[in-house]
Amino acid sequence: MNRTYKFRLYPTKSQQAILRQWLTTCRMLYNTSLAERRNAWTTEQRSVTYTEQANQLTDTKQTTPFLQALHSQVLQDVLRRLDKTFQHFFRRLNNGEKAGYPRFKGNYRYDSFTYPQSGFVLEENNKKLRLSKIGNISIKLHRAIPSEGEIKTCTIKRDVDH
Repeated sequence: MNRTYKFRLYPTKSQQAILRQWLTTCRMLYNTSLAERRNAWTTEQRSVTYTEQANQLTDTKQTTPFLQALHSQVLQDVLRRLDKTFQHFFRRLNNGEKAGYPRFKGNYRYDSFTYPQSGFVLEENNKKLRLSKIGNISIKLHRAIPSEGEIKTCTIKRDVDH
């Protein structure tokens, strides 16, 4: 059985700046990947797949310093998120439903990023969450995580001003 738990993080000022920068970088990657798909279709009538964009990401990350600051799986998850958006768009088109084309994300319209497999660990008696390339962030676990359970993903979400 899958369960979702939501806990509050208490990052330091420097960690808050890093988290904001990561959200901005993820949003920029989402928008440039969306623009690439849109341009490929309008100019060449060709679809760009997740695999193509993920393969390009390796080369792009080597030449772009601000992408190197992010964990690789976080960047891949941004591309998966865009691909899932297109899958839902085409599903709605095929079913005859109202289908809105995927939109570019403006400031404060991209509010989360996900570590899909690794890069996060609960430490120090569940009082700190260690995120790869960010560091240890204080966390308030207001309920226990079942001992037989396994944490599969970690999504960091900006909610209002927290």
